[in-house]
Amino acid sequence: MAEKVKKDKNIKPKKTSKRPKVKPFKAIISFPASVLRPVKNFLVKEEKELKERKKRIKASDPFSDSARTRDNAAIDAEAAEQFGHEKSSAMQREVERKLIQVRKALTSIKIGHYGTCERCEKMIDTDRLMVIPEATICIKCETKKDK
Repeated sequence: MAEKVKKDKNIKPKKTSKRPKVKPFKAIISFPASVLRPVKNFLVKEEKELKERKKRIKASDPFSDSARTRDNAAIDAEAAEQFGHEKSSAMQREVERKLIQVRKALTSIKIGHYGTCERCEKMIDTDRLMVIPEATICIKCETKKDK
């Protein structure tokens, strides 16, 4: 008297909530403190020099002179000031970009991720770090970024 329940092949079991895919754990290889100490010292010194350079560039900008707006300079002098300002602005942007890179590298030293690419999480080649200690991206990711 037991009824047989027919199973319909078209009915699929209800799916439960999907679990997010978890990236496999990547072991982070960190440099020993004896290697990081001189790198950190270099980067701290570099940061200080960049801050000073930024101040000097700002001071040399012709537009930083408050009397500039009140003078009746000739058109050629005005053009020279404009060119000087554009040059100073470009130099300031470059110094600021480098300063950000140095600060990112110092932060990565502090949290123990120095030498790890911030994009692909693989180790940055030590030859690259010797030449550019503030590098936070490996050559492969840098090449992709530039394209």
